[in-house]
Amino acid sequence: MSNISNKFKKRKKAIELIKSINENPSGYLLIHYSCESFIDTPNGNTPRVTSIAVRYFDSAQTKSFSIHKMAELNNISTKDIYNHYDKLEREMLHSFFDFVKNHLSYKWIHINMRDINYGFEAIEHRYSVLGGEPITINDNLKIDFARILIDKYGTTYSSHPRFETLYKRNKLTMLNFLTGKEEALAFQNREYVKLHLSTLRKIDNLHNIVIRDYDGNLKTDFSFIKFYGYSPQGIFYLIQESWFFALLSVIAVIIISFIIGKLF
Repeated sequence: MSNISNKFKKRKKAIELIKSINENPSGYLLIHYSCESFIDTPNGNTPRVTSIAVRYFDSAQTKSFSIHKMAELNNISTKDIYNHYDKLEREMLHSFFDFVKNHLSYKWIHINMRDINYGFEAIEHRYSVLGGEPITINDNLKIDFARILIDKYGTTYSSHPRFETLYKRNKLTMLNFLTGKEEALAFQNREYVKLHLSTLRKIDNLHNIVIRDYDGNLKTDFSFIKFYGYSPQGIFYLIQESWFFALLSVIAVIIISFIIGKLF
């Protein structure tokens, strides 16, 4: 299979998936979480989890699991969270995996939650380290929307950091949004509420992006020409997808036929 043909099939599959999510929303959840920096953790330990947000796609109701809420339930002041972190984190993750247990048939939409540094595996491993027994979500139920957008638009659809740029370009609210570096600093400064609010902002913005893309209102740097190129095969797929280029090709055929008719 040629590279262009493969790109066409991936793009078509991504478009179909985004359509399915929006037209059958009851089976989908969105998830995002914040944690300790996975670059600066001592001894290579799995980063501590600070907050997790899970949103029902159809209702936009969001279930939150956060270290500061666990502290509140345990009558521990915010300033004392760090001294009780492992206990609170275990309770938080216990609540999260109770939620997972009751939602194993759902599909989970996420951004780059792919490995032991940052992802489902990292959360599971962290809970195991704390003595818990995590419940594993089947990999075929996980939808990495970062990869879906690349499959649909190519790698140049948004400049890095891709999602932050995408949010700003589409004028989504950035209130309480923290960059990766800002989140790492907030953890160091023990600003757990700020991390939680950033997590909620990011899941809300992700939800908006999925909906806007389906509605055809998502602004990106996508170009059919950049995506398919100028090769004959690229032009073939381009014509299939774009009414504008299909119209140009029809006009070109008519003009060429007219010229040939005049010559002969």
